[in-house]
Amino acid sequence: MWIQSTMKKMTFLLCHISRPTSLLHVLIIFCFTLKIHQAKSAQFTAVGPDQPVTAVVGQEIVLPCHLSPNMNAQNMEVRWFRSAFDNYVHLYRNGKDQYTNQILEYQRRTALLKDDMVNGNVPLRILNITRSDEGEYHCFIRGDTSYAETKLDLEVAGLGSAPLISVEDYQDGGIRVVCRSAGWYPVPEVLWRHASGQQLPSLSETKSQKGDGLFETENSIIIKHHSNQNLSCCIRNNFINQTKESAVYISDPFFPRVNPWMVALCGSLVVLFGFLTLAVCLFRMRGKLNEEIDELQREIEWRKSAIHPENLTVDRDTANSFLIVSEDRKNCHTIQNRKRRRWRSQPRSPPVTPFLASVESGSP
Repeated sequence: MWIQSTMKKMTFLLCHISRPTSLLHVLIIFCFTLKIHQAKSAQFTAVGPDQPVTAVVGQEIVLPCHLSPNMNAQNMEVRWFRSAFDNYVHLYRNGKDQYTNQILEYQRRTALLKDDMVNGNVPLRILNITRSDEGEYHCFIRGDTSYAETKLDLEVAGLGSAPLISVEDYQDGGIRVVCRSAGWYPVPEVLWRHASGQQLPSLSETKSQKGDGLFETENSIIIKHHSNQNLSCCIRNNFINQTKESAVYISDPFFPRVNPWMVALCGSLVVLFGFLTLAVCLFRMRGKLNEEIDELQREIEWRKSAIHPENLTVDRDTANSFLIVSEDRKNCHTIQNRKRRRWRSQPRSPPVTPFLASVESGSP
């Protein structure tokens, strides 16, 4: 229609133009107008999702992208890339896939879905999603005379392994039970529940992020006899609203049993040990007190002897030759060597073994 109308106008102008110069101008304007129309008719836009696309680690995802208005894209260039235009995630050009400069991490993991390319749909499938795939992607489409580009965000979530519940050891009068799981992103929520659905308080919880960016968790709880023997461990990824759960039942034989006679025996042993300890302490205290009493008695006797001295005299005949006895025989002192020899030259009693003797006398 537009071409027919233009041709009519051109015929009218040619019929009324007499100069060659004016005719040339009309032809130039016509060609330029036709070129603009062809360019406008070939223009398109690339359309992607308005919201981020969510993928799960280990699974596959399809990133949507299509042309508007709908047109055949089989002979166009379709390039999916992230930050660098030349290093692409996937490239379709000249009617086939190109892998020369494909990012190493995406090799043998991508595929351009070509089933609906005649209608302008050029979605990209990514296999075996990893944590590092999260981020921004660009969908670039180029035709003969124009090109278009759109971008979208890919969010990655990790749905970890099923919880592994293990019975560890005895603690605080019960059994310590541990729930472990790995491969979660972002950090998951861990809950213990009774068979009735009641939430149970946990004893401790540890979470750590591994080299692949995924989290592993370990959560423990103390189970008492006849209280919460039937319980389950629930781990939930709130980002994608998915949960994995494992249950366990701990039977009576696993709980520590205490017999009454054992309690009585232990109590008796404790009391007996207490009595023995007390007896040993009293015995040691008694021995110490006896020693102190004997010491005090000896001191008292000594003090009595100092207060009431005995009346002693020295016997000259039996006194040691080194001593000079006074006239009252109550005092004596030693002699020098010279005097000792002189003393020995005088007549004396028959030799006897020297010793100190005393005679007790009555009151003077």
